[in-house]
Amino acid sequence: MKFGVFDHVDRGSTSLAELYESRLKLAEIYDRNGFYAYHIAEHHSTPLGMASSPSVLLAAVAQRTERLRFGPLVYTLPLTHPFRVLEEICMLDQMSNGRLEVGVGRGSSPYELGYFGVDLEMSGKLYTESYQIILQGLQSKEINFEGEVYKFKNVPVVMECVQKPYPPLWYGVSKPDATPWAARNGLNIVCNGPSAPVRAITDTYRKEWSAAFGEGNDPVPLMGLGRHIMVADTTKEAHEIGRRAFTVWYNSLQLLWKLHGRTMTFYPIPEDFGEAEKAGIVVAGTPDEVTEKLKREIGISGVNYVLTRFAYGDLSHDESVHSLNLFIKKVMPEFERELAYA
Repeated sequence: MKFGVFDHVDRGSTSLAELYESRLKLAEIYDRNGFYAYHIAEHHSTPLGMASSPSVLLAAVAQRTERLRFGPLVYTLPLTHPFRVLEEICMLDQMSNGRLEVGVGRGSSPYELGYFGVDLEMSGKLYTESYQIILQGLQSKEINFEGEVYKFKNVPVVMECVQKPYPPLWYGVSKPDATPWAARNGLNIVCNGPSAPVRAITDTYRKEWSAAFGEGNDPVPLMGLGRHIMVADTTKEAHEIGRRAFTVWYNSLQLLWKLHGRTMTFYPIPEDFGEAEKAGIVVAGTPDEVTEKLKREIGISGVNYVLTRFAYGDLSHDESVHSLNLFIKKVMPEFERELAYA
C-alpha cells in the first residue's frame, strides 16, 4: 500500500504567496516521510484551484524535494497546445531527475473550458489528438500527425525525458466501462466517491491488465482512491476542524456552477460533511479511528494507493501540519506493520 497526496491547491484565507509557500513546505514533509507522489489539479477562474499553470508550481516542488514524485492530475489537454505540454513534461522530468508523474484529462467543467473558447463537443477531439501527439513526441525525435484539429509535419522534438519511454501516466476513472482502455494501456488510475462502486473498477482493471500483460509480470499499476483526511488529538476536534475546512472547499468546488445558476450534481462527494464522512470519503478522527477507517475503505475498494488530502478549504498551515504529522507518526506505521506480517 502506497500513500500519496492529491491537492486542488484551493484558496483559503491566506494570501497567494502564503498559500504557495505553505504547499511547498508541506511537499518537503511529504518528501521526508515516504509519501509516493504529490499530485495537483488544474483549474481556472475558480478558488478551487490556484495552480492554474501546474508546471509552474511543480517546478518549485522539484527544487524543494529530493525523492518525492509529483505531477499534474491532470493537465487539461484541450486548454493548452500539445507541443507546449510535451516540452513542459520533458523539462519537469529533467529538472527532477525522473520523478514526474503525468495525469491527462479532458476537463470536467464546461465553464472553465468555455472561458478558453472550447465547447464540450470540441474538447473530446482536442483531448484525443493532444494525447496522441504528446505520446508520439515523447517517443520520437519528430512529430508527424494529421488530425481534424492539429497537423504536424516533420516537427523536430529536441527535448526528452529522463524516464523512458515516458513518465508514468495517470487517468481519472469513474465507471467500470472506462477502465479497460486504461488497463490495456498500463495507465495508473484514480477514483473518487464511495468505496463500493470503486471495487467494480479495480476488479475490472486487474482482470483487463492481467489479460493484456500476463500474470507475474510487472506489478499492477497504481489504482488510487482520493480521501480528505483530518487527524486530530480528539474526535471532536477532528470533526470541528474538518467540517469547517470541508465546507469552504465544497463552496469553492460549486462556485462556478452557482454563478451560472446551476448545481454540480454528478460529483461523487456529498456536500454535507457528515454524509461525506458516513460514505467514507472524508476520514476524520483520532489516529486510531483514521487507521481503522482507512483499512475499511481500502478493503472495500480494492485499491493499492490512497491519495490523501491534508490541505484544503481554510485549514491553516499549522492545522494541516498537525494532522499530517499525526498521520505520519501514528497511522502510516500501522500499514507498514500490516504489510510486514502479510
